[in-house]
Amino acid sequence: MKDIVKCIGFDEKGRGRVMLRGRETLIPGLIPGEVAQIDFSSRKSRELLREMDLKTPSPLRQKAPCPYYEMCGGCQLLHLSPQGQAAFKQEKVNLALGRFKEALPIVMAGEPYHYRNKSVATFQKDRRGKFKSGIYEENTHRVVEVEDCLIQDTKANAIIKTIGSLLAGFKLEPYDEDRKKGFLRHVLVRTGYHTGEIMVVLVTGTLIFPSKNNFVKELRRIHPEITTILQNVNDHDTSMVLGKREIVLFGSGAIEDTLLGRRFKISAGSFYQVNPAQTELLYKIALEMAAIESRDIVLDAYCGTGTIGILAARDAEAVIGVETSASAVKDAISNAKANQVKNIWFHQADASELMAAMARDNQRIDVVFLDPPRTGSTVKFLEALIKLSPKRVVYISCEPQTQARDITYLDKKGYKVQKIQPVDMFPGTYHVEAIILMTRSGSGDKK
Repeated sequence: MKDIVKCIGFDEKGRGRVMLRGRETLIPGLIPGEVAQIDFSSRKSRELLREMDLKTPSPLRQKAPCPYYEMCGGCQLLHLSPQGQAAFKQEKVNLALGRFKEALPIVMAGEPYHYRNKSVATFQKDRRGKFKSGIYEENTHRVVEVEDCLIQDTKANAIIKTIGSLLAGFKLEPYDEDRKKGFLRHVLVRTGYHTGEIMVVLVTGTLIFPSKNNFVKELRRIHPEITTILQNVNDHDTSMVLGKREIVLFGSGAIEDTLLGRRFKISAGSFYQVNPAQTELLYKIALEMAAIESRDIVLDAYCGTGTIGILAARDAEAVIGVETSASAVKDAISNAKANQVKNIWFHQADASELMAAMARDNQRIDVVFLDPPRTGSTVKFLEALIKLSPKRVVYISCEPQTQARDITYLDKKGYKVQKIQPVDMFPGTYHVEAIILMTRSGSGDKK
């Protein structure tokens, strides 16, 4: 049955909101103000997008520049012009955080395509026995064959395509999730934006790798730009891409890239922002907000491989980084040594426990950076932060809703929002990064 509907707004994932028989329904690809005829007998969201008969288009609509857009689901906003994407993301941040302070105008990306320095492809065999690689269709484990992803690095796209073409010749089967059999599950490619170094990770369902040396040799012959190749064994029934066992097949097992003049080691599982050009802008803004002075002691919570802390160390008296991941801390220490940063110390610990201990010892902390996972921080962490009582808090997040939850807690405890700066780290998708500066009441607020 087809219905005529009018879009009344976006939800937080960029889907159009319509009222249908007294109930709100979400339609991907529909823009506020648009009128469309839609067959609601199909309940799969991407099918609704493909079959939509648009009657009144929005001036913010553009033809999606990706041929896979209506099938894939990896990007959600390619039907929106750059102005439309900016408006959506600005509104998303203000809806979540505007009650504290109106956000500054969003910093959009200068290059909206092929920006990702971390690319992941999944491999499957179709009904005819043909190997295909690509990205999972939205909310499924069906692979949409994608030869040239619009947001992934162009070299990564080419390498993934080559690996797919080599499988049959080496008699290597894609992994079958249902049967729990097969060899290749995923390929992960990481690229150094400034250095040009390239890492290829072959994620396999088994340790056994027939013709391993010849496969690596042939891949390197076709792509001599690859600087390291790893096999990562993931033999568990999981949606996680990487397993715990890793074997270096060629090179050092890591790559390096530079960020604001510092050099950073990137391992297969390291957290490192995926949009390098925007990351430099993001961290510049965060450091400006922190207004670090030469006598300040800085805490970099959720420090990962130490990027923010190492950059902050230029201006601070000392920096303390804390992270639960042992491998990330190892990389962070290595990064500090490589950059000859001697006023930073890293701890493998729970940040809330370390901060609570520091508060009990009356240790002074002037500035706290926190960049937690998308799920946000924890009450335990926020309680410890309050006890530590830093003058300034710089909170970076890619999920404004969980960020708002944490900010609400800090606001009730005497920290006030001074600035909110959205940054578009993920063009074409509904995700947006926000940096918030909070200062403690009575601390001589710096704005």
